[in-house]
Amino acid sequence: MKKTSILLLFLCFTLSISAQVRKINVAKSTIVWTGKKITGEHSGSLQFKEGSLTYSKKKLSKGSFTVDMTTLNNTDQSGKDKAQLEGHLKSSDFFGIEEFKEATLVFKAIKPIAKGTYSIVGDLTIKGKTNPVIFDLTIKGNKAMTSLIVDRTKYGIQYGSGSFFADLGDRTIYDEFELKIELVF
Repeated sequence: MKKTSILLLFLCFTLSISAQVRKINVAKSTIVWTGKKITGEHSGSLQFKEGSLTYSKKKLSKGSFTVDMTTLNNTDQSGKDKAQLEGHLKSSDFFGIEEFKEATLVFKAIKPIAKGTYSIVGDLTIKGKTNPVIFDLTIKGNKAMTSLIVDRTKYGIQYGSGSFFADLGDRTIYDEFELKIELVF
């Protein structure tokens, strides 16, 4: 009995050393989005609900994040224009936040490419649809940064897409949007 207890304590200690979970500070971590159209672009922010990176033997081994889609914010406009764009982006034409309040990213494959930089393959889920995304993540001290391009049409967001609708002219909205992410631990 005593040997079993000592063995269990040793295993718990070994596991705690070999795997370290670093939870993000959701108040300090940022997501900045940019969407472009023929006549210009709009940008804004989103907030994390939760997220963490896991290290095994001092190397990144896992990552998962949840974004609160109800925090979708437009930062390049004000007043009526801001409210109108935010309302439209939150509607079913775009992100449908009444039904889909969260988006998630789960790392599936992680490959070190330089000191503190990893190539990541992850599953991104938006509006209940999951697709792979590939991006590089750079970690320095208590921060991690990345930028990724997302094709909104893969998530059923086709409004104003020239890939799906003809003769949109200057009302065409590009299919891809950019996310610039800074994680703070």
